Amino acid sequence: MQTRFKKNAKIFDIVITAVAAMVSVGVMLYAIVHFGLQEAWPELVLNLFYIACLVMIWLYFFNRMDTHRFNYWCSVSVGITVLLRDILFAPPLAYYALHLACLTLSVLLLCMLTFFYARKNWQSYTKRNLWIICIIDMIIAALYNYDIYLEPINEYTDYLMTEIWIRPTITYGLVACFVTEQRNHGNP
Repeated sequence: MQTRFKKNAKIFDIVITAVAAMVSVGVMLYAIVHFGLQEAWPELVLNLFYIACLVMIWLYFFNRMDTHRFNYWCSVSVGITVLLRDILFAPPLAYYALHLACLTLSVLLLCMLTFFYARKNWQSYTKRNLWIICIIDMIIAALYNYDIYLEPINEYTDYLMTEIWIRPTITYGLVACFVTEQRNHGNP
């Protein structure tokens, strides 16, 4: 099979990102089985969108999906996970200021994703804007991670630590794909 990317460093970057996300999703699917569907059904819904993103990354990687569809559906899938996990069903956090910061960043991230997939000429989106999407998602995950350290440790802690970093890992993979695609089209 022919891959979309030619440079070994870029292939390694995207493959490692996809494998790390797949392992994380596998751990969360195990958590759903372990804790039961009645208690962990929201994680199952989120994982379905994460799995969809991973499938699209692999399809895009092996030239089975065009750039426009990949852009649209991955942005929509990530946007839905932001809306569900961080805005509509935001977890209770230790401090209100922390909750407000996560909510504000989540709304900003959702707006950026909406703007990104709504553009007809998405290739004009700069590399800086693409990396800002990833950085904001990582900051949100870091704030959730900090909140977990403030809370008492329980049987859910390890799984929460894994779940928090799945979306930033996927977002990093998406940004890596689009930065390369931009470079291929000669846009800034």
